[in-house]
Parts: sequence; C-alpha cells; structure tokens
Amino acid sequence: MRNALLRRPEVLRRSGDGRSTLYVRIDQGLWTRPVALGPRAVAWPESEVDELIAARIAGQDPQQIRELVDQLHAQRRALTVC
Repeated sequence: MRNALLRRPEVLRRSGDGRSTLYVRIDQGLWTRPVALGPRAVAWPESEVDELIAARIAGQDPQQIRELVDQLHAQRRALTVC
C-alpha cells in the first residue's frame, strides 16, 4: 500500500475530472473524502485514488463504487485506531 498523499491538482490530473465534478462525486459517495492537512489544505491517499480510477476503468456501476468508497473509508478508520 502506497502511503503518499496526493494534493487536489494531482488527483484531478489522474482522474480526468474537474474540481466541481470531484466534489459532486464525493457528495454522491463515488469518491473518498479528502484528508485534512491543515486549515486550507487537503489530499487523498494515492492508493485510494488508484483503486477508484481502476474501478471506473473496470466499468463498475455506481453502487459497486459506493461500496468500494465505504471499504476505503473503513480501512482509514482502522489505521487511525491502531
């Protein structure tokens, strides 16, 4: 698992989405929430970005992607508890 954090411009470049589309996907449960780096800075774990892009390429339907997002958020929570 890669631990690098990607800032928003890199996430947008990799996903091919625009800023508003990214945040609509987050609101719809189709993309993970960002990690706060500070009061005005956010990033996403590189491994999550890669998994979500792979799911889209594989043609997973929105429900499958929502389930993946839920799993990724659960993995984050498990890491913070340890």
